[in-house]
Order: sequence, then structure tokens, then C-alpha cells
Amino acid sequence: MSAGAPAASVGAVHPPLFGPLYVAFAAGYLLSYLFRTVNAVISPELTRDLALEPGSLGLLTSAYFVAFAAMQIPVGMLLDRYGPRRVEPVLLAVAALGALAFALADGLPALTVGRAIIGAGVSACLMAPLKGIAMWYPPERHASYAGWVMVAGGVGALVATIPVEMALRVATWREIFVALAALTLAVAVWMWLRVPDTPKPSHATGFAAQWAGVTQVFRHPRFWWIAPLGGFAMGAFMAIQGLWAVPWMMEVEGMTRAAAAGHLLVMGVAILAGYLVLGVFGTRLNRRGIRPRHLFAAGFGLNVAAMALIVLRAPAGAVWWTLYGLGAAVNVLAFAVLNEGFPRELVGRANTAVNLVMFAGSFAAQWGIGVVVDLLRAWHGFDTATGLRYAFACVLALELCTIAWFALGWKRFAIHVPAQAAA
Repeated sequence: MSAGAPAASVGAVHPPLFGPLYVAFAAGYLLSYLFRTVNAVISPELTRDLALEPGSLGLLTSAYFVAFAAMQIPVGMLLDRYGPRRVEPVLLAVAALGALAFALADGLPALTVGRAIIGAGVSACLMAPLKGIAMWYPPERHASYAGWVMVAGGVGALVATIPVEMALRVATWREIFVALAALTLAVAVWMWLRVPDTPKPSHATGFAAQWAGVTQVFRHPRFWWIAPLGGFAMGAFMAIQGLWAVPWMMEVEGMTRAAAAGHLLVMGVAILAGYLVLGVFGTRLNRRGIRPRHLFAAGFGLNVAAMALIVLRAPAGAVWWTLYGLGAAVNVLAFAVLNEGFPRELVGRANTAVNLVMFAGSFAAQWGIGVVVDLLRAWHGFDTATGLRYAFACVLALELCTIAWFALGWKRFAIHVPAQAAA
């Protein structure tokens, strides 16, 4: 099939209403984001109960990202073959088991395994709705619909801040995870009952053909134009939001845990506002010539600039944390920009490929920050605050490199030529 031909699997004359689909997918993605970021608020309890060093805490929390990243290629192949309804509910049931294992674990190894199972289980919570959107709806709606899906993630990030901090006043972190396990299983059942199947491909594809599509994505220069910025800048943001923001605010800026959670809440509100803007105005902006790539570049430019001001400890720190979150709201557009160069039958594999890079970046940043802090304390006797300042500076330097790489490829990839379909 040529890239210019419509994908055989996009044959639905009457696409399903977005509202009912959105509610089901939003519930799953909200939980995914909550699981991703909750350790930032419960980190003092984990550190106290398990006597964790920063490196161990970073490794424990980043196990989510390792498992999530490892699942991306299989998830992409499964979504392209079986569709969102047959993939995401099964994986959410796995996430429920992981949350229960985390709640019942009595040591660092068991907690790490439980965290990894959660990461594997929620690995399709964004990719599944993006696959459905690409298959059911016309391209001009993709940015808006993707923005609405990300709104659910923003709500999940908010729930993981002050609401979790307040819940810890009346329940233990273990009890909170038991409740999350039950809720995740309920969402899995609901999704199985409410989400329709995507149209089936006109011909079945075996593993070899599916894998050929994966290798095609990774060989395409457009992928390597987007992957460094989308992967590391967003990966670092997820690592900081999901763990290191609260230790930075407490150790470097001298806040209480409640105040730090409040700042995290404001940052989450900013992200949510960005997602809402994409949801409401994405289609209109696209019609006026403001493409996803323009918004993607502007957002991460703002994100990296705010990170620089945080590292420099510029006055009005709350403002820079807010802008840091607002800029990251464009992360979902990495998939839209990437998919401009690929046919629809490769959407699942293309999306999960760039998501793999994002979560590999998250793991590297989340664990790496802790390792840098540990090494500087051991080698130079630095305190945690000083170690965090050096670690964040390293992250900033790498982000500036990815921004420069994206700028260098701008003219080459502003006009896209869709790749030839593999299967």
C-alpha cells in the first residue's frame, strides 16, 4: 500500500462519538499520570520507612519508567494489530496487580518490582487513545482530541499533589495504593465494556511484518529529528515532576513538604491549562496555519527557559515552576508532528517508538539525578541541596543540546513526505 492511499483499517463511515470514548480513556490516563507522579509526595514516607538514600529512591521510582519504556514497542505492535479496546484493559488489570504488590511489599526489592509492574500495566494509557483518535477521526481534529486526553493526565498530576498529601494525614501510603489497585481494576472493566473495536486491517500481519514497521520507524530521519527533544526534555520533566521537584523545593528552596506540594499543584494546574488550550483551540490554530510543530517548538522553548531560571534560582521561583509545567503541556504534539511523516497503519508503532525514548529519558534523568547527588556527597562532601543544584544543571545542559538539534532540522522537516507503509 502506498503512503498516499488511505489505510485500509480506517474504514469507519460513522466514527464513534468522542465523548463516551473520552470518559473511558481519560479515566485510564488519569490513573497512569497519578501513578507516575505520586512518589514525589510520598517520597518522605518512603525514605523514612525504608531508610533510602537519594540514589535508591531514584532507582525505585524510575522502575516505573524502565518497565513502561520496555513495553512500548510490544504495545505499538499490539495496538496496530488488535486495537485499543483489546489491549489497554488487559494491561490496566496488570497495573492493578502491581499497585497491590507495591502496597504489600516489605522491602526495597519488592517495592521496585511492584513499581515496575505498575509501569508495564499503564504503558498503553496514552498510546491507546492516540491510536483510536488517529483511526477514527480526521487529522485536523487530532491536536484538539489529543489535548483533551492530556487534560486527564493533568488532572491526575493534580490529584497526586495536595489531595495525596491530605490523604496521607488519614491513611498510610500502603492503604492509598490498595485503593488505587481497586480503582484501576474497575476502570479496566469499564473500558472493556464501553470502548468499541477499531476497524480491522484488510489483511492480517504477522510478527515479521509488524517488526518491519518498527524498524522502518527507527530508520526514518524524521523520528531522529523529534526524538531527542521530545525524549529527553519531556523525559527530564517527567522525572522532575514525578520525584525530584519536591526534594529540590524542600532542600534547595527551604520549603515545607506541604508548601512544596502546593507548588507542584500550581505547576499541575499550568499543565492542565496548556492541555485545555490545545483541546479547545488546537483545530482552530491548525486551520490558521499554526501547526503542531510550531506549538511544540514554542512550548519546549518555554520549558527549557524556565528550567534555566529554576537552576539559576532567579527570584519569583513559583513563576518559573509554573512556566516549566506550562511549556511541557505541548509534549503530546510530539506524536502529531511525528505522524505527519508516517501513514496511519504505522501510527501505533511510530507513537510508541517516540514514547519509548521519552520514558528512557525519564529513567535516565530520574535515576541519574539521584546518582549525581550521591556521588557528589561521597566524593566532595556536598550536602543534598548542592548535589541537586549540580544535577539539575547537567539536565539543563542536555536540554539545551536537544533544542539546538531540533532547530537545525527545522527547515528540512517543515515539509514532510510520508514514509512508505511497511505493513
